[in-house]
Amino acid sequence: MGISYYSQDDSMDINPDEYYMKQALQEARQAANRDEVPIGAVVVCQGRIIARGHNLTETLNDVTAHAEMQAITAAAGFLGGKYLTDCTLYVTVEPCVMCAGALGWSQISRIVYGASDEKRGYYRFAPNALHPKTEVVKGVLEEECSKLMKEFFKSKR
Repeated sequence: MGISYYSQDDSMDINPDEYYMKQALQEARQAANRDEVPIGAVVVCQGRIIARGHNLTETLNDVTAHAEMQAITAAAGFLGGKYLTDCTLYVTVEPCVMCAGALGWSQISRIVYGASDEKRGYYRFAPNALHPKTEVVKGVLEEECSKLMKEFFKSKR
């Protein structure tokens, strides 16, 4: 779980948001392999992945087992506390209202997501659900994240 690739000291010309989103995409693919909606998430703190998660709603028969919720719980356990200040969540799809609420309570510093969710995304229903200091970056590897979702649902039809 403790993979370190990018830190403040790295002089490599690498976009850390893209690197960590690729890690979230790996999680999303694991979800798809389990016949779960392919959404993946990682939590990064001080240049290190401290938590990973992917959708497990079908596996656990639990509507709250979203990728973000799995990652929030794992990150809080790793840090030994409920607040994720100084952390960034990378998630392949815009969080839903439930996940945005949990992220707001966690006081996470930053959220980076790939594809927007026009139907169920938090911004449509509760744009103020996040902590006021949380920075949101959207559209990182959007095409790849969106394609994974579209292919999954196309296979279900």
